[in-house]
Amino acid sequence: MKGREKSPQELRILARLRKICLALPEVTEAVDGFGHTSFRVGKKPIAMMGSQELHLAIKADPVTQEAQVRAGRYKRTPFLGQHGWVSVADFDQLDWAEIEELVSDAYRRTAPKRLLAKPESRPR
Repeated sequence: MKGREKSPQELRILARLRKICLALPEVTEAVDGFGHTSFRVGKKPIAMMGSQELHLAIKADPVTQEAQVRAGRYKRTPFLGQHGWVSVADFDQLDWAEIEELVSDAYRRTAPKRLLAKPESRPR
Protein backbone atom coordinates (compact mmCIF):
# COMPACT_ATOMS: atom_id res chain seq x y z
CA MET A 1 0.00 0.00 0.00
CA LYS A 2 1.55 3.25 -1.11
CA GLY A 3 0.97 6.57 0.64
CA ARG A 4 -0.73 9.59 -0.82
CA GLU A 5 1.12 12.41 -2.55
CA LYS A 6 2.81 14.71 -0.05
CA SER A 7 1.78 18.35 0.30
CA PRO A 8 4.29 21.17 -0.31
CA GLN A 9 4.58 21.63 3.48
CA GLU A 10 5.36 17.92 3.95
CA LEU A 11 7.95 18.03 1.17
CA ARG A 12 9.67 21.02 2.83
CA ILE A 13 9.67 19.28 6.21
CA LEU A 14 10.96 16.04 4.69
CA ALA A 15 13.74 17.90 2.86
CA ARG A 16 14.88 19.59 6.07
CA LEU A 17 14.68 16.35 8.06
CA ARG A 18 16.60 14.56 5.30
CA LYS A 19 19.39 17.15 5.48
CA ILE A 20 19.69 16.69 9.27
CA CYS A 21 19.57 12.90 9.22
CA LEU A 22 21.75 12.18 6.20
CA ALA A 23 24.51 14.41 7.60
CA LEU A 24 25.03 11.75 10.27
CA PRO A 25 27.50 8.93 9.50
CA GLU A 26 26.01 5.84 7.87
CA VAL A 27 22.40 7.04 8.09
CA THR A 28 20.27 5.91 5.18
CA GLU A 29 16.79 6.76 3.97
CA ALA A 30 14.20 4.10 3.19
CA VAL A 31 10.55 4.11 2.14
CA ASP A 32 8.48 1.14 3.27
CA GLY A 33 5.55 -0.50 1.51
CA PHE A 34 3.15 1.92 3.19
CA GLY A 35 5.04 4.97 1.92
CA HIS A 36 6.52 5.92 5.32
CA THR A 37 9.95 7.49 5.03
CA SER A 38 12.44 6.42 7.68
CA PHE A 39 16.00 7.41 8.44
CA ARG A 40 18.08 4.58 9.83
CA VAL A 41 21.49 3.81 11.16
CA GLY A 42 22.01 0.21 10.19
CA LYS A 43 18.56 -1.35 10.34
CA LYS A 44 17.36 0.75 13.27
CA PRO A 45 15.21 3.84 12.66
CA ILE A 46 15.96 7.16 14.33
CA ALA A 47 13.27 9.30 12.65
CA MET A 48 10.22 8.67 10.48
CA MET A 49 7.65 10.58 8.47
CA GLY A 50 4.18 9.17 7.87
CA SER A 51 2.51 8.74 4.52
CA GLN A 52 -1.19 9.00 5.28
CA GLU A 53 -1.00 12.36 7.04
CA LEU A 54 1.62 14.86 8.15
CA HIS A 55 3.45 12.98 10.88
CA LEU A 56 7.04 13.25 12.11
CA ALA A 57 8.33 10.89 14.80
CA ILE A 58 11.76 10.79 16.44
CA LYS A 59 13.25 8.12 18.65
CA ALA A 60 13.69 9.40 22.20
CA ASP A 61 14.26 7.89 25.61
CA PRO A 62 11.36 7.80 28.10
CA VAL A 63 12.72 10.72 30.18
CA THR A 64 13.07 12.96 27.13
CA GLN A 65 9.68 11.85 25.90
CA GLU A 66 8.02 12.79 29.19
CA ALA A 67 9.66 16.24 29.20
CA GLN A 68 8.74 16.94 25.56
CA VAL A 69 5.14 15.80 26.00
CA ARG A 70 4.77 17.84 29.18
CA ALA A 71 6.08 20.94 27.36
CA GLY A 72 3.36 20.41 24.74
CA ARG A 73 5.53 20.44 21.65
CA TYR A 74 5.39 16.67 21.16
CA LYS A 75 3.05 13.77 21.84
CA ARG A 76 3.64 10.06 22.34
CA THR A 77 3.97 8.35 18.97
CA PRO A 78 1.18 5.83 18.34
CA PHE A 79 2.43 2.23 18.53
CA LEU A 80 6.01 3.33 19.35
CA GLY A 81 5.37 5.64 22.30
CA GLN A 82 5.96 2.88 24.82
CA HIS A 83 9.55 2.82 23.53
CA GLY A 84 10.02 6.57 24.05
CA TRP A 85 9.25 7.84 20.53
CA VAL A 86 7.84 11.37 20.25
CA SER A 87 5.83 12.94 17.43
CA VAL A 88 5.55 16.59 16.55
CA ALA A 89 2.32 17.96 17.99
CA ASP A 90 2.17 21.33 16.19
CA PHE A 91 3.75 21.74 12.77
CA ASP A 92 3.13 25.50 12.83
CA GLN A 93 5.70 25.85 15.63
CA LEU A 94 8.54 23.58 14.50
CA ASP A 95 11.77 24.22 16.35
CA TRP A 96 14.42 22.86 13.98
CA ALA A 97 17.24 23.29 16.50
CA GLU A 98 15.27 21.10 18.91
CA ILE A 99 14.51 18.54 16.19
CA GLU A 100 18.18 18.42 15.25
CA GLU A 101 19.08 17.84 18.90
CA LEU A 102 16.49 15.05 19.23
CA VAL A 103 17.76 13.39 16.04
CA SER A 104 21.38 13.65 17.25
CA ASP A 105 20.40 12.08 20.58
CA ALA A 106 18.53 9.30 18.76
CA TYR A 107 21.61 8.68 16.63
CA ARG A 108 23.90 8.49 19.68
CA ARG A 109 21.59 5.94 21.33
CA THR A 110 21.21 3.85 18.17
CA ALA A 111 24.50 3.96 16.25
CA PRO A 112 26.96 1.11 16.67
CA LYS A 113 29.77 1.80 19.15
CA ARG A 114 32.35 1.53 16.35
CA LEU A 115 30.80 4.65 14.75
CA LEU A 116 30.59 6.60 17.97
CA ALA A 117 34.22 5.80 18.79
CA LYS A 118 35.38 7.86 15.79
CA PRO A 119 35.62 11.56 16.71
CA GLU A 120 34.69 12.63 13.16
CA SER A 121 31.52 10.53 13.35
CA ARG A 122 30.06 12.05 16.48
CA PRO A 123 27.06 14.31 15.95
CA ARG A 124 27.24 17.83 17.34
